[in-house]
Amino acid sequence: ARDKSFGLIEMVSDEEITDAYKILASKEGIFAEPASAASLAGLIKLKKNGYFNKEGATAVCTLTGHGLKDPDFAIKNSAPLPSFPASLKEVVKAIGF
Repeated sequence: ARDKSFGLIEMVSDEEITDAYKILASKEGIFAEPASAASLAGLIKLKKNGYFNKEGATAVCTLTGHGLKDPDFAIKNSAPLPSFPASLKEVVKAIGF
């Protein structure tokens, strides 16, 4: 299938997958499974290595796994949640108003 579609398969590291996972969550609001983030990790790696030579080209990454398939990964790779007293004043302060 790869050859018939002129496709490409690239290896990515766990660190690259984690970075892509965090980008999906922080920039797009997508809670993906780490295996799904691998497609974005590969795209980022190819871009960094100069694979794409056309500015403004379109690429598609398929994300099929939801983050709830591996909640431990999300917990391990997320910043700690803020904690503050349960009052309107403190909530408003915590969100920056």
